[in-house]
Amino acid sequence: MLFYFLKYIRFKINVSKWNFIITYNIIIIIIITLGCYQVEAQHCVWHGECGESVAVQGKKYNCNYTGPPIPLKPEGYELLTELCPGYDYGNRSLCCDVDQLRTLKGSLQLPLQFLSRCPSCFFNLMNLFCELTCSPHQSQFMNATHINASSVIEVQYYIGKRFANAMYNACRDVQAPSSNVKALSLLCGKVAKDCNATNWIQFMFDTNNGQSPFPIIPIFSDVPVSGYTPMNNKTYACTEGLEDGSGPCSCQDCTNACGPKPVPPSLPPPWTIFGIDAMTVIMWISYVAFLLIFFGAVLAAWCYRKRTIMSEYGPILDSNNPLSLNSDNPDQVNASCCETLGERFENALRTLFSSWGSFCVQHPSMVILGSFILVVAASGGLVYMRITTDPVDLWSSPSSQARLEKDYFDSHFGPFFRTAQLIITTPLNDTFIYSPYFGGSDVPFGAILDKDILHQVLDLQLDIEALVATYEGQNVTLKDICLAPLAPYNDNCTILSVLNYFQNSHDVLDHSIGDDFYVYADYHSHFLYCVSAPASLNDTTLLHDPCLGTFGGPIFPWLALGGYDDTNYNNATALVITFPLNNYLNDSARLVINPFFQNYSTNFHNPNLTIAFNAERSVEDEINRESNGDISTIVISYAIMFIYISLALGHIQSFRRVDSKISLGIAGILIVLSSVSSSLGIFSYAGIPLTLIVIEVIPFLVLAVGVDNIFIIVQTYQRDERMPHEELHQQIGRILGDVAPSMFLSSFSETVAFFLGALSNMPAVRTFSLFAGLAVFIDFLLQISCFVSLLGLDARRQEGNRLDIICCVKLPEGQESKTDGFLFRFFKKVYAPFILKEWVRPIIVMFVGILSFSIAVVNKVEIGLDQKLSMPDDSYVLEYFKNLSEYLHTGAPVYFVVEDGLNYSSLEGQNAVCGGVGCNNNSLVQQVYAASLISNYTTVAVTPSSWLDDYFDWVKPQSSCCRYYNASGAFCNASVVNSSCVHCRPMTPTGKQRPVGDDFMQFLPMFLSDNPNVKCGKGGHAAYATAVDLYPNNMGVGASYFMTYHTILKDSPAFIDALKMARNLAHNISQSMDHKVFAYSVFYVFYEQYLTIAYDTALNLSASLAAIFVVTAMLLGFELWSAVIVSLTIAMILVNMFGVMWLWDISLNAVSLVNLVMSCGISVEFCSHIVRAFSISVKKNRVERAEEALAHMGSSVFSGITLTKFGGILILAFSKSQIFKVFYFRMYLAMVLLGATHGLIFLPVLLSYIGPSVNKAKVFAANQRYAGTERERLLNY
Repeated sequence: MLFYFLKYIRFKINVSKWNFIITYNIIIIIIITLGCYQVEAQHCVWHGECGESVAVQGKKYNCNYTGPPIPLKPEGYELLTELCPGYDYGNRSLCCDVDQLRTLKGSLQLPLQFLSRCPSCFFNLMNLFCELTCSPHQSQFMNATHINASSVIEVQYYIGKRFANAMYNACRDVQAPSSNVKALSLLCGKVAKDCNATNWIQFMFDTNNGQSPFPIIPIFSDVPVSGYTPMNNKTYACTEGLEDGSGPCSCQDCTNACGPKPVPPSLPPPWTIFGIDAMTVIMWISYVAFLLIFFGAVLAAWCYRKRTIMSEYGPILDSNNPLSLNSDNPDQVNASCCETLGERFENALRTLFSSWGSFCVQHPSMVILGSFILVVAASGGLVYMRITTDPVDLWSSPSSQARLEKDYFDSHFGPFFRTAQLIITTPLNDTFIYSPYFGGSDVPFGAILDKDILHQVLDLQLDIEALVATYEGQNVTLKDICLAPLAPYNDNCTILSVLNYFQNSHDVLDHSIGDDFYVYADYHSHFLYCVSAPASLNDTTLLHDPCLGTFGGPIFPWLALGGYDDTNYNNATALVITFPLNNYLNDSARLVINPFFQNYSTNFHNPNLTIAFNAERSVEDEINRESNGDISTIVISYAIMFIYISLALGHIQSFRRVDSKISLGIAGILIVLSSVSSSLGIFSYAGIPLTLIVIEVIPFLVLAVGVDNIFIIVQTYQRDERMPHEELHQQIGRILGDVAPSMFLSSFSETVAFFLGALSNMPAVRTFSLFAGLAVFIDFLLQISCFVSLLGLDARRQEGNRLDIICCVKLPEGQESKTDGFLFRFFKKVYAPFILKEWVRPIIVMFVGILSFSIAVVNKVEIGLDQKLSMPDDSYVLEYFKNLSEYLHTGAPVYFVVEDGLNYSSLEGQNAVCGGVGCNNNSLVQQVYAASLISNYTTVAVTPSSWLDDYFDWVKPQSSCCRYYNASGAFCNASVVNSSCVHCRPMTPTGKQRPVGDDFMQFLPMFLSDNPNVKCGKGGHAAYATAVDLYPNNMGVGASYFMTYHTILKDSPAFIDALKMARNLAHNISQSMDHKVFAYSVFYVFYEQYLTIAYDTALNLSASLAAIFVVTAMLLGFELWSAVIVSLTIAMILVNMFGVMWLWDISLNAVSLVNLVMSCGISVEFCSHIVRAFSISVKKNRVERAEEALAHMGSSVFSGITLTKFGGILILAFSKSQIFKVFYFRMYLAMVLLGATHGLIFLPVLLSYIGPSVNKAKVFAANQRYAGTERERLLNY
């Protein structure tokens, strides 16, 4: 037929006979060749297994077979369907048998566990291996290049580039939740970023991976090569679902399924005007406006005085109706109702305190003894005193969000482990190059990774492990307190160290493979593999050593190495060794071994190693050492103040007669200390613990207030003249009636202000405010009672001409004129007139300028507390903090906790949390993963570990992980070879789905107790044993957490930002899940206060100012304007304190807030006495009244609180403690200098300008009270 057809063609186209014959023969050859090729395409390369593999023990070669495919036995049908779903080979004639299918299944267990979470990825991968193992068309794309007898020991596998790239693209983003890394990092032999389609497939076919029994050489091409047509089967992208109904991969496992990458919101631009900071510009404009208004007003007033006698230098009242001492008709002056009420209130206080003062002087024994009994009774509570040193209790309120979340975490998962950590560097700079034997570019290694150095570090690590301490008569070692996640199956301690890549063994570190000429593999190659696949149980080098630590978990390189760039861990310049320790509620055993660790680390010397170390209690111990070291500084500081008080109270007139008041000064100091001890005792009775801040700060505060009051009482007595027919008790009573209202004003306003500060949620501020408020008020009560009685006794001693202290010695009588003290004369004759001169008073503009500057920088004060400040200058912890910032690359772990109540047994509950196929796009895992993509903004460093996703992979029937003994139902580990072990779930469409309902809880406890091994790397014991809180009897899942890491956090703003971002993320997750989720990390309880520190500061200081205003207004006889001036001046001092804080690098935190609250109280001492003296003055005009107030009260304020505190504060500059220098010396010095300058300069000048008018009712009352007496002369003095 063909011949006649061709002959017909020849006739039609007129072809020659020879051409016709040649054409005919060619066509015949082609047809025969095609027929032969068609037959060859249906031939196999192998079939069955025979011969043991030399390369991989326990594995077998495939048998050489070049015949046609052989029908698969029926018992292999199910296995074929399981491994190669979607393959339809018709009569099931294949090039493999059941044994090969079983071997294939066993070899692909790890890829199955890690890649099956993305169906399309795993389908493509199985496509690759199913075609290789069983395809009836093997001979089209496979070539057996090496055959030994009946075994195939090497083949070439022709693979289409399109197929290879499509398979890689579908798998490259798949996550390994338990390791927080890409799955390909565990399956490619190198880090995921260096993996590609070619080297991944080459790795899977390499005998060095421990799974491939013979070399399979992949050849990649999309066109036929040497007569072979590359395997180029259909693939599925990770965004596509499969024909069996499996959906596309999740966003977490498939970047293309995510849509656009999240973009962090842009930071708001700085607020500027004309390119300059807006607050600076506003305050400059405001200050210039003030200058114009002020000098305009001064000029207008000057012009006005030229035309009228009514001025601030003229009489206050109408000259036709002067306030005269001879006026006996007070109704001539129309005092307002408020003035009259104020005078009556003032008179009532004067009368009350006068009577009380007289009583105290008349009955000193009763008063002193009664005071002593009450002080002893109150101080008796000190036997119940508890000092809080736990930082958690110091810095977080029990009712705060972070504290409640910490308590929730601790109660459900156990307290967060504590750590001891070393950062090890070397002074050597000998970097070296490693050249891999099997090719590849040279790899530089840092000097710290030299093998000799690693051996020395391992010696150090093993020595620390061997430390022994004694607790309650028993030896305590690291194993007794360390975290051992696989106990009791494996009681090795968790040690996060590079040496754990070598199982903490010198022998493994020295392990190498080579000959006399070359080294094929050694610690270099093992290190490079382990940093890319830290969870691997068998590296792919010739060493085949595990990377997994001896404790059963991975050592992530970012936790064990430091000082590297990007992910080039080989360039590391530091090793980090971390010992996580169990954190029990009673952790005495843990505490007892810490000193041994510290002593060993401190005394360790090696010329090749430099170590910086920190144990969990190192900071606490160093603070205690610092406090003990500063005791001498504090003692000297108080001694100087005590000596000054004792000497300054005396009025020494000559060497012949000593009028010192050392005994009275000492008594006054003892009263101050008694008030402090009484306050501590009373609150100790109430069970309120003390803090170090209370012990360090309150004596300073009460001494400041107490000294001021002591100087006012004593110096007023020294300047007073006893009126005719007036006895001593009446004189002191009258003096107390004059000054006690001022003392009551300052003390009571401070007390109320402090007690309002106790409303703060910050424990340090709250505790200080409570103790300080009570101590100040008790001090006031003792001063107007006990001290007044002592003053009366001292006055009798002085009048009896007896020596101070040695009061039994009486000097001869002598007449000496009474003179005023030098300081009083200086203030009255020199300082007060000078400050209030007309050309000096505009100095007020300087204060307003300073205020403007302070307002401009108040928002620039840094928030937080540099932890280095809490350490002594010579502390070893400072070096650790320095290295922490310099070398470490990863921050603290952060846990996203799902509170109990979520139904994990339902698909809805699972989809709200998980990150695999079918999970919600806004699930917990997906949202945390999305946050990790913009880690510079969110501070979330890596993808979270997810017990739920790993459980789904573990329980799949295709996996060998979930099995149980058929007879007992007990769990059967994947490493167990026993025919009675059966799969947990059937190989059915339903069995392949996620477990729901009762199935979910049936196998979850098995998962959480399964230890990972070579056949099943998904066991959840090591990674998730504490992550899931099961209900009693395993009836359900309660709370659970999903862990990730923060980025490296180096300073307080970074820690604060991390907390803020984590909470925002947890809030978004909670809203999308409609279930409570919170973020928890160990540092949150310490930094939560800074989220609201600005608000708390404003609230505390505003409340204190409001209290001062109200109390001042009431106790000054309802003089609102006087209260406004006092509050305004104190507010200026506080704002200026912020200016000092900015200039002097003092951050805003609980310690500085306590100081600011204290500053508010101390400022009252500088202001209220002078304002009250001004308000009761009966001088003619504001300038004279201000001058009188400054002369009488200013000298007492200066000699009392100012000089006393100034001397004591200067000593603090020599403290060893940074925190003392910054928060006590600098802030105390600032508050005293600002208080003194505002109280003794600004306030008198301000009063001379806009002070309140004289209270007419008070003037008439004073005129009537002192008319015709010696007191009248003193009032006009």
